[in-house]
Amino acid sequence: MQKIHNFVKGMSQDIKEERKVTVIYITGNIHGEREVFDTDMYRRLKEGDTLLICGDFGFLWNGDREEAKILASLGLKPYTILFVDGSHENFDLLERFPEVEYAGGRAHQLVSNVYHLMRGEVFTIEGKTIFAFGGGESEDKQFYIEAERWWPQEMPTGEEMERGRQTLQAHGNQVDYIVTHDPAPQRRVMYGESIQRNPLEVYFEELGRTVKYDRWFYGSRHVDQVVSEHQISLFRNVIPMDLPVKKVPKGKEARVERRQLVKAKKNGLLRGWK
Repeated sequence: MQKIHNFVKGMSQDIKEERKVTVIYITGNIHGEREVFDTDMYRRLKEGDTLLICGDFGFLWNGDREEAKILASLGLKPYTILFVDGSHENFDLLERFPEVEYAGGRAHQLVSNVYHLMRGEVFTIEGKTIFAFGGGESEDKQFYIEAERWWPQEMPTGEEMERGRQTLQAHGNQVDYIVTHDPAPQRRVMYGESIQRNPLEVYFEELGRTVKYDRWFYGSRHVDQVVSEHQISLFRNVIPMDLPVKKVPKGKEARVERRQLVKAKKNGLLRGWK
């Protein structure tokens, strides 16, 4: 099969032709906003493509009939929808769905083509290995507790972290991509946050030292930004996971390779990119 990066380089031409190459796209938090699937960025996803969401999926919140209708409509999409859990999920509802094996890892299947990727699993999709580890600590925890919309399962357990270690060791501590909700811990300083670390941040710091990876994607910061050559924050943008990033001298900000950025913006794949 033609390599995905060849598709990206020829993106303008491919849009005019019937596309046979399937692509893994990734985006930030959805927060239960059904209308985003009607925007141009999502309409470009074709049959056989995969969309991966970096937490706060949001379509399991009240467990009512309206949410059931939305999930049913997502089940009609021609592409597969995957998500890691964020810090704002109804985990009691999520854990009721059947656990299945998907692409080599454990997942909850919501409908035919919508899966929640469970923590500490490695999935192989389009020949790429993806380590998924959702969860995170709510910054507005007290508000959600008072509103009775907070679940302790938002913070990963020591058992889940250990499972992640063992799974990564089984893959030689090397994957193509890491997908989380919360960012790598050293990035909190950039966002002006406290350097006091919780157990998940300590765990991610460990992964940063011990695991070899090409890209680490996360969504909790609500910003679209190429943080470094290997770390990308996502919110609204929907991008191919292997969108080329230009290498830069140490200490300077990485950028999406300019020619690819122009093509991607022209074809509606990016907006507000930093």
